Amino acid sequence: MQLLPPVLRLMLLPVLNVLGPIIIGFSLSMLIPLALSLWKKDGASAGFEIAFCITFFTGLLMWLLTRRYKRELIPRDGFLLVTMAWVLLALAATIPLYVNIEGISFVHAFFEATSGITTTCGTILSGLDRLPLSVNFWRCFLAWMGGIGILVMAVAVLPLLGVGGSQIFRAESSGPMKEGRLTPRIADTAKAFYNIYLAISVACAVCYHFAGMDWDDAIMHTFTTVSLGGYSSHDAGFAYWPGRAVDWVCVVFLLIGGINFSMHFIAWRKLSLKVYLKDVETCGWIGTAALISIFASFMLVYSKTYTNVYDAIYYGVTNTVFVISTGGFANTNYGEWPLVVQLMILFGSCFATCAGSTGGGFKMIRAIALVKQGNLEFKRILHPRMVRPLIIGNKVIDKQIIFSVMAFLMLYTVIALISTIVFLLSGLDGLTSFSAALACLNNLGPALGSLGPSYNFTSLSDFQVLFCCFLMVIGRLELFTVLVLFTRGFWRA
Repeated sequence: MQLLPPVLRLMLLPVLNVLGPIIIGFSLSMLIPLALSLWKKDGASAGFEIAFCITFFTGLLMWLLTRRYKRELIPRDGFLLVTMAWVLLALAATIPLYVNIEGISFVHAFFEATSGITTTCGTILSGLDRLPLSVNFWRCFLAWMGGIGILVMAVAVLPLLGVGGSQIFRAESSGPMKEGRLTPRIADTAKAFYNIYLAISVACAVCYHFAGMDWDDAIMHTFTTVSLGGYSSHDAGFAYWPGRAVDWVCVVFLLIGGINFSMHFIAWRKLSLKVYLKDVETCGWIGTAALISIFASFMLVYSKTYTNVYDAIYYGVTNTVFVISTGGFANTNYGEWPLVVQLMILFGSCFATCAGSTGGGFKMIRAIALVKQGNLEFKRILHPRMVRPLIIGNKVIDKQIIFSVMAFLMLYTVIALISTIVFLLSGLDGLTSFSAALACLNNLGPALGSLGPSYNFTSLSDFQVLFCCFLMVIGRLELFTVLVLFTRGFWRA
């Protein structure tokens, strides 16, 4: 430890001391698929045993070696803590996949684990139907754990760091959110989110089962539905089931998952659905889903992609919600749809879901703030002496928040463009490069072109795969959280 520079030792070791118990706790989650493997006798238990031992003792060693450096963490430490947690947990989650899946490289296994824990769920695997049940369970369980991790981060970490959409959704929400918290203590708020997340998960699993899935599939698809992930235990995805009930169940719970979980808490406490109708962001999310679904269905009918009007509406609505929610599921190859529809639903994934949800992308509340600010600027052009603040709902939004939203949009756009160029230089075509950049940044999963819903990421080189992992992590952690680590000022004492 003494070999590290003093500044690095001062910043890194206290964070590692906190990460040790987190990694130990994560290792315990591997006991669930281990027990499942032993119960089903699917031959994958050894991989989970190895992964558990490596992860557990790594976390224990990390904690023991850094005990003397334990101290109260400051907000700047939070950036390093959150980023390292997501990366190290993805590395730990890689081990059972690497050991249990025959012929997979470590880089590809790391992609699969990163994709799961960031709830991107773009897969690099084929032959999912032949995988051991416990391995498929682990992939899907990673997305579920990533989803609750995102919610806890949104309520307990990002507000302290001053990043993310939390400042805005606090400003425009009603009820207890006026004070900025659902409960007096952050720990209680995180617990409330967990209870809601678990309740929605149980309801989703039951609905999936009665819609036609067996319990194994129902539970695994629940994990990746409520987390807005997108992994499936079958190569065919939702096309595996001949009936359409499972698709509509998925649509309903994706819409629920895309709502700010604070709204779920307030609605549960007040026992009223009117809370959702009074929330600007929730209405924006549901309204956007409806409008893009109508547009997609109309274009599919107009272009005669499907001869049956009901089929056009069914595929248009379901796949629109699958994509714009950043769920990433598919029940048909929408890569064969008119290009304008493909691009419309891809762009929808950039902003449709709410802050405080498990969705990815720019977030609806930021989009609302920018649209309202743009409208104000038009009015100021016509009336130069006009003085009018930005109001969302019934709350005045501080100018500093608007500046941060604009900075986020600029950074998001620049990263998307640079990522597209990187993919182009690495050999991908234009449509695939652009859509892959957005799909990874938005934690969507499937892209367009050669990475569309009928394909997976297995054709990518190791460099392209690792670059996708980088985009998935920075997209999941709201850009600034990770990128600030690459600034010189961050590492100064």
